[in-house]
Amino acid sequence: MGNRNPTGPSRWKQLLLGAAALAGLATGILNAPAIRAQDSTDWQARAGGKMAFDVASIKPSKGAFVPSNFPLDPSDDYGATNGRLAADDTLTDYVEFAYKVWGNEVQNREFSHLAKWVDTDRYTIEARTATNNPTKDQMRIMMQALLADRFQLRAHFETREVPVFELRLAKPGKWGPNLIPHADGPPCDKLGPSPIKDVPAFHFACHTFGPFVDQGTTLIVGSRDVSMDWLAGVLSEFPASLGLGRPLVDKTGLTGRFDFTLEFARQPQTRAGSDSPAASDPTGPTTLEALREQLGLKLESAKASIPILVIDAVERPSEN
Repeated sequence: MGNRNPTGPSRWKQLLLGAAALAGLATGILNAPAIRAQDSTDWQARAGGKMAFDVASIKPSKGAFVPSNFPLDPSDDYGATNGRLAADDTLTDYVEFAYKVWGNEVQNREFSHLAKWVDTDRYTIEARTATNNPTKDQMRIMMQALLADRFQLRAHFETREVPVFELRLAKPGKWGPNLIPHADGPPCDKLGPSPIKDVPAFHFACHTFGPFVDQGTTLIVGSRDVSMDWLAGVLSEFPASLGLGRPLVDKTGLTGRFDFTLEFARQPQTRAGSDSPAASDPTGPTTLEALREQLGLKLESAKASIPILVIDAVERPSEN
């Protein structure tokens, strides 16, 4: 059995290493699978119970990463698939998508007991459904069945009370300059403004999360047309080295869709799990300072009961 880094999800490590290799000019997509505590089981019943892909193929992936044909995340963002799923991810990523769980520090600690390959080896999945218009949650149910059949995956949820951060407005009724209502900007079929003056061709896409390393000292991250619940989930997946290290719960009260850009020091000095930010690094603000100054958001320490997915059994798949 190997150890999964509980404070550094594999996709974060891959994105940061890839950015460094491109000498500070790189982008990536972060699938941020999420779950709301109240939705840990009832969404499956709403999706329609047991179902499976009509045809599915799983093969080890050795080449360059290829994004999935729709976001493998917890949001409702979901385009026309014609009943097709094409993805290239680790088993961890597929599990998080199938069960709608965050890859936060608490969940990663649970996953750390699994064999190393679960979090490092990528698998290409090509699958088709019997119908051309399945919902995204129905795709999740079919992925659960596929993982159970091919990876012999067995799992269950446990509710645990853990330390969390509540994401709140720093000032009631007011948000920061880098948090913009999506309706006030260009629609998703149009390019938004580049957040980097020297790279006018760089743009953040809708419904995905893209890191950018600027000269190796600061990170600029952002997305377009996302909910605050989605943003809280993305921040939950930030490694502890970036100053968070806890699950986040959306308490902003904001119900609309937003575009956002966040720039912070690549290695902030805030201690993981701290309730307050440390002094800024000379190269840029800490993550917590950037949240307050740029998005008008703050984090408050609290405790909450959240569902944790426990993996009871898993095996490498046979190729087909």
